Order: sequence, then structure tokens, then C-alpha cells
Amino acid sequence: MCAAAAAPDRDPGGSQADRAGDPWTARVLTIFPEMFPGPLGASLAGKALEKGLWRLQVLDIRDVARDKHRSVDDAPFGGGPGMVLRPDVVDAALATVDAAPGPVIYLSARGRLLDQARVGELAAEPGLTLLCGRYEGVDQRVLDARRVEELSIGDYVLSGGEAAAIVLIDAVLRLLPGVMGNEASSGEESFERGLLEYPHYTRPAEWQGRPVPEVLLSGHHAEIGRWRRAQAEATTKQRRPDLWARYCKDAKEQEP
Repeated sequence: MCAAAAAPDRDPGGSQADRAGDPWTARVLTIFPEMFPGPLGASLAGKALEKGLWRLQVLDIRDVARDKHRSVDDAPFGGGPGMVLRPDVVDAALATVDAAPGPVIYLSARGRLLDQARVGELAAEPGLTLLCGRYEGVDQRVLDARRVEELSIGDYVLSGGEAAAIVLIDAVLRLLPGVMGNEASSGEESFERGLLEYPHYTRPAEWQGRPVPEVLLSGHHAEIGRWRRAQAEATTKQRRPDLWARYCKDAKEQEP
């Protein structure tokens, strides 16, 4: 096992915690506005939305279409199946939020893989604009002209960007001050220290012949902390060798 250098604690809120003014705002451009808030309107995220700890603005891309049928797509040049969202329509939709602060992100399977580090950066922004693609995607010219960032939530294909947008927003909300309720818990979760999370146990102390590890019943917080770190390291090494290699590299670089 590599040397376990303690990763520095991160401020979950980043600079957002010190920023006065409007709450963190997610602006979503979609042709299916009825899909929002969806899960974001329930549980802790929904309660935080009601309290005004964050704000959601959903814009229907069809509202800026120029014909009576509210068309937003057309057949791709070069042939092939499916349709492509038109650059003029998408550009007009993005123009409605030109003055809004924060990055513009297109949810795309070919984008950079979203990770916890990027989530933390987005939580420190005043907000963001999410463009949800559909069909075969969005005309490349408007993405280039607008310098839109492309992010992917995983190596698989969804029917559209709406589900991915909900995932991204949920990940960011967990880092905003006051949303989770227990601010300390976010720092213990998977990826926050470069490791997968350690296993959890609760009552009963024995279930179907399976006891809780004795160290967790000892009340010895230092021993519990060492056990949890060892479990997180072992789990990461076994399940995510890519993360384990990065963790070991970072640990080595932190050595005096």
C-alpha cells in the first residue's frame, strides 16, 4: 500500500460561502421543461429550493423557435439517422441568458468526465447554464462560437441531457452551505479525499449472524479513524485502480 498522506480538508462551499447577493442559480435550457425540477424538488434539494438556498430557472428552447411549429431541429448534413438541434435556435436560447454569470455547459457523452474536483469548482461559481441536447445532439458551430464547455456524467448514452443535468445539479447542491444540513458529512464521502468511501454500519449490532466490526463499537475515535481510512484505501485499490494510482501519486508528491 502506498503512504497514506492525509489530504487537506476542502471547504465544501468554496468562495460561494463568502459571496453576498443572489443564491447559486442553475439555468437549464431544454425542450422538455416539464422534466424539472423532478428529483431536485424532493428531499434536501427540494427543501433548500423552497428556502431559497438555491434557484432553478428552466427555459424552453422551443420558445425562441421562429416558425409556427416551434421547430428546433433538422436533418444532419452528410446524411445519417436522427436529427440535430439547429445552431440558430440554440444560439437564440443561449442569448436569453447572456447576462447570467457562470459557465455554460453542454451535457454530452463526448465531454470531459465530470469529477468531484469540477463539481467543487462549479459550486464556487455564482451559478451555471446547462444546455440539454436531444436527438443526435447540437450543431457544433454554436458550441464553438459560444465556447461551450462539454461535460459527461459517464461512459454511456442517455436519451437527452436532462437526466445528466439533474445529476450535475444534485452533485453541486450537496456542496452549497446549508443544503445538506450536516456540513461535515460531505467531506467524508467518496472522492472527497481521493478515495472511495469506507463501509457504514448501524443497528442492530448483529444481523443475520453478521456482526458490526468491533472497532466501531469501541468508542476509540482514533482507532475508528484509522480503520475507516484503511477500509477506504483497500476498497479504492480493489475497485478503482485508476483512483488508487492517482491517490498514491498525490501522496508521494506531498512527502517532505
